[in-house]
Formats: sequence, structure tokens, C-alpha cells
Amino acid sequence: MPHATASWLVDNTSLSFEQIAAFCGLHILEVQAIADDTAATKLTGRDPVRAHELTMDEIEKGQRDPKYRLVMQKGPEPVRRTKGPRYTPVSKRQDKPDGIAWIIRNHPEVSDGQIGKLIGTTRTTIAAIRDRTHWNIANIVPKDPVTLGLTSQRELDAVVAKAAKAAGLEAPVDDRLEGEREALIGQLRAEREAAAGRGAAVPGAEDEPGETRSYALPEGVQDPFKR
Repeated sequence: MPHATASWLVDNTSLSFEQIAAFCGLHILEVQAIADDTAATKLTGRDPVRAHELTMDEIEKGQRDPKYRLVMQKGPEPVRRTKGPRYTPVSKRQDKPDGIAWIIRNHPEVSDGQIGKLIGTTRTTIAAIRDRTHWNIANIVPKDPVTLGLTSQRELDAVVAKAAKAAGLEAPVDDRLEGEREALIGQLRAEREAAAGRGAAVPGAEDEPGETRSYALPEGVQDPFKR
């Protein structure tokens, strides 16, 4: 939050605009606008000392020497995903019950805990849909959670395979394209055999290497190979 940090340094230190701009990675005119209270938005200062990015000794060094450049103690903490339910955009949250119902119907071996982590919901909601006691059960229509954008196909396949293995079941195999695959192989084989047959029917295709054939030209036509 460089602008908020710059606002705090402007209000609480005597550092020069150049020093603040260099530390926060801003242009000096941005710092000037913050100091003059002419910035586009009103900023709430962020204390870099409390965030352990600066020490008061470092700030005092900068205040004593305008040419001194502040050194950050450590970078801001990166945002890490917690172990809780995954985040789902607000626009897709209404689709969660449909995705949960689809998994319950098509993959009953998947546990409530696995569904909760995959979809990002609670065990209470899953149990209500499973027991058909959900408040909106009349409007819930099972839909593929991948199609709804609640998870990826790879994640869903991994969860289903893991659940099937734990339950001692054979992992499902997608054979929807098996018939089309066999038909395509047969078509390619037939085309290859037809092409081989056409090659054998070409005059001269059966001649042995090095063999010469005689030919007759129409009357009055000179042989281009004879000089």
C-alpha cells in the first residue's frame, strides 16, 4: 500500500518528498499531491513501523540526512490461502447447491469433507442437500460443477479417483468417445487400403527397377528425348 504509507510518512515525519517517493516507489508529484491534500482519493495513513517495514532509527537517519535513502527491513507479507473453504465469487455462489447435488447423485462415494473443499461450502449445507432438507431444495437442479465454473475438471477427477480408491471401487473411465474412436480407426484403415489399391492400378507401378518400357508417339510428333 505505497500511497497509504506515503501519507503516513508525510504526516508523521520530516522526510523529504524525494525520500518518501523513493521508499514507496512513487513519483515525487504523487507525494506532493498527498502532502497538499489534492490526491484523487482521501487516504488513511499506514504505519510502516508497526508493519515492521521501517524502524524509527531508520527514519531518524533519513531526517538527519536528506540524501539518505530509507532501507526496508522486510517486504510486506504475501497473502496466503488459508486451509478453510475455497473462495467463490459472489456471482457463482448461488450455483453451489446445484454443483453439490450433481456430485452427490453421480459420485456418492465422495465424502462431505471432499465436497466441501472442492466446492467451497460447509458440511451443514451438504448434509441438508443430501437429506433434501435444504430450504431451497425444490429449485436445486443437479449440474456439473465444472460447467458451472466452481472447480476444474482435473480437480474433480482427482477427488473422484481418490474417493473411489478409498472405497475400493474402480475409478470411472470415460468411454463416451469409444464408439467414435473405433469408427475413425476403421475409416482411416479403409482409406489407406483404397489408396494402396489405386497405387497398384497405376500403369508402370509394377515395373521392376531399371526396366525400360517402349512407347509409340502419334504420327508427326518428334520424340523430345531423341536429339
